[in-house]
Amino acid sequence: MTIQWFPGHMAKARREAKEKLKLIDVVIELVDARIPLSSRNPVIDELAKGKPRLVLLNKADLADPNHTKAWMSYFENLGNAVLQIDAQKGTGVKSISQEVQKLAKPLTDKMRAKGMNPRAIRALILGIPNVGKSTIINRLAGKKIAKIGDKPGITKAQQWIKVGKQMELLDTPGILWPKFEDQAVGYRLALTGAIKEEILDFQEMSVFLLRFLKDHYPERLKERYQLTLIPEDVIELFEEIGKKRGCLMSGGIVDYDRVAEILFREFRSGTMGRISLETPSTK
Repeated sequence: MTIQWFPGHMAKARREAKEKLKLIDVVIELVDARIPLSSRNPVIDELAKGKPRLVLLNKADLADPNHTKAWMSYFENLGNAVLQIDAQKGTGVKSISQEVQKLAKPLTDKMRAKGMNPRAIRALILGIPNVGKSTIINRLAGKKIAKIGDKPGITKAQQWIKVGKQMELLDTPGILWPKFEDQAVGYRLALTGAIKEEILDFQEMSVFLLRFLKDHYPERLKERYQLTLIPEDVIELFEEIGKKRGCLMSGGIVDYDRVAEILFREFRSGTMGRISLETPSTK
């Protein structure tokens, strides 16, 4: 499956974000805790160069907690502040403003030293589509300002949002990779919801997911689908799951499309449990 997803509004978002950066004090980078590296856009490193950065590991409730700890250390070692959050429930969101204030302290101290009252900190929030940016913004603002949806590409234009008296937040449309050098990155993004479902092949994605689970979460796979053994062949595994779930067509033939969609939905919703699709050592 070749996924190349760089619509015009994303190119425009990158351009506009770069133009506004001179006004920005702190950059907030939002990533999916299940795929922190795959959900980072290398463009953001270029955009945020020289600015203090806060990395938010969102959807941490769906990610493997042991891997999330490793990711926290990974980003801290790069010199970033890091928080793990769950935007849907609001867990960790209150700490965002405090962290931004800490990162901006050298600037506010400078203003005070000049006898000025520090102005509101200007923060830019960046992230790939459907990573929970609008939900976080609404929680920070305490009201519904940004549109929310379970599909990527909801935010279409930049807007400034007041967060109390101490912070102003610049929202931007989600910026996705211009291209995927590694197709595994495309699969991870597709499985976690960054790419529109209309262009996806569920069977291909489910094969990728099953191979990953077989290697990294075999007990979870056995428990979820009541398997005694995990067949080596992924097609046999598909068929075993199909039989267990009653995904059969006439003649007892397994309906691969139904099995693929079940796997996709159950991973996406967290029904399979807390699973991370990559670790800091993933190549």
